[in-house]
Amino acid sequence: MNDPDHARERLKDRHFPMYNRYPITLVEGEGSRVRDSEGKEYIDALGGIAVNALGHCHPAVVAALREQAGRLIHCTNLYNIPSQADLAERLTEAVGLDRVFFTNSGTEAVEGALKLARRHAKIRGRGTQVLSFEGCFHGRSTGALSTHNADQREKFEPLLEGFQQLAFADVHALESALTSDVAAVIIEPVQGEGGVRVVPDDFLRAVRSLCDSSGALLICDEIQCGVGRTGRFNACDHAGVKPDIMVLAKSLGGGVPIGAVLAREEIAAAFEPGDHGTTFGGNPLVCAAANATLEVIQEENLIARAEELGAETRAALREAASSHPSIVEVRGRGMMIGVELNWPGKNLVTDLMRRGVLANCTSENVIRFLPALNIPRVDLERTVKIFLEALQAAEKERSAS
Repeated sequence: MNDPDHARERLKDRHFPMYNRYPITLVEGEGSRVRDSEGKEYIDALGGIAVNALGHCHPAVVAALREQAGRLIHCTNLYNIPSQADLAERLTEAVGLDRVFFTNSGTEAVEGALKLARRHAKIRGRGTQVLSFEGCFHGRSTGALSTHNADQREKFEPLLEGFQQLAFADVHALESALTSDVAAVIIEPVQGEGGVRVVPDDFLRAVRSLCDSSGALLICDEIQCGVGRTGRFNACDHAGVKPDIMVLAKSLGGGVPIGAVLAREEIAAAFEPGDHGTTFGGNPLVCAAANATLEVIQEENLIARAEELGAETRAALREAASSHPSIVEVRGRGMMIGVELNWPGKNLVTDLMRRGVLANCTSENVIRFLPALNIPRVDLERTVKIFLEALQAAEKERSAS
């Protein structure tokens, strides 16, 4: 049954038609390199969309999975789980919040955060409205979709009531909307799917201040930008802001599915046993992988490395932009880099893949790079070189047509 050569046809015939898959089948990886079923090697500059913080098959994560799988893969949260206790201590200390609830994904973490914020608001006699910002992406579940842009919501309406989207980084709009009807404001310190847009530090501090004065909770969605990716453990740390609730996922597990909702003690207390739960969330196997991932990030000083190499990479791209009129802007933080073009970038991603680099295009015209925090410098430099070569070829083709 394990037939990589015909995986594309079998998936096309049997799987829901959810993904526009590229015509390659990845079968193995090590570090920041992956290989397809035909033996071709690629630099993975996408990192499983910010999941592979340590690259592929990091020895510490593999060892932790093997050791835990040989002892206990799953047990219900009705019982105590040692690896979960270790992870709870490690993560709350790293984030600076008091309590954590583990989920299977970022979307589930967002759902848990929204439920918690609304439950907390009801206890306090506040309204349950949730504010979000234009360009946001918080997942594809019914609750998460309720925060999104109108074009994303339209197919699935009616969604949940009590959600309002505001203009990106607009202080006056937020001031006007923050009434006693609002339970929480949810924001990504760096928008991922929205085009790698960094929320200005001053605005994030203003959100914190306005939430404090109005009584609303601040939820930071760090699913894509958290766990060291931006050069701080939390992306909101750049602004010196601590949220009331934070959600994490992606990089946390080093490749296995895990998410987390973290909150201040007083807010977490709004949930009572039975108010929320999960069958698989925080199981022994994923917690072992997450513990190993966080240990390596700390021991190898990868957060500082992400800040340093990310800044170097953006500087190189900005310097090259003077020779490439199609580059509108280079932006990001740490190992979260976006290059905005003045034309759609889908075909450029295909050419990058043909040349041996995996990246993707988000928000129609932003080429996004989310490499492992420990990607070798030579691979990162080669990624930039290949990107600029592919961009130059595309510019020549467009000017000739």
